[in-house]
Amino acid sequence: MELRKLIKLAVKDDLGKIADLAKVVREDMILNGLNQWLGNYPGYDNFYQDLTSNGLFVYWQENVVIGSVTILVENEVAYKEVLWETKKALVVHRILVDPKLQGHGYGKELLNYAIKMAIDQGFEAIKIDTHPDNLKMQKMLKSLGFLYRGYLASINRLAFELVL
Repeated sequence: MELRKLIKLAVKDDLGKIADLAKVVREDMILNGLNQWLGNYPGYDNFYQDLTSNGLFVYWQENVVIGSVTILVENEVAYKEVLWETKKALVVHRILVDPKLQGHGYGKELLNYAIKMAIDQGFEAIKIDTHPDNLKMQKMLKSLGFLYRGYLASINRLAFELVL
């Protein structure tokens, strides 16, 4: 039997669940030696801002939040540090998947959702950055055709772009 899955625009009632999931993901990263997200980042306030920008999406499976992603029009100051192939892009931020479900394609589904959104809205590319030590994310990005564009020194991140 197929599990019921749904990626949709988040609503205010989703914020607590997403923030709780972010805490679990953050703790799992730290346990695995990845210091990408520290302190309370990302937290409720970050997700609230994403929600008010209409860029926060939640991934439901059988009435449980298993992931989320923020998809926004590019406006990152740090992104001016590298040479991109395109100018009109959506940017993926704060992609989360429950650690118990990682490695089963849910992160790819969230990225494919962003890719479809970008195509449907006439964007030229998807851009994303990740911590230099986040090898799982880098591997996933490369498997989807993202290309490395350079190092964002001001935020210690690697920049990737998928031209659509």
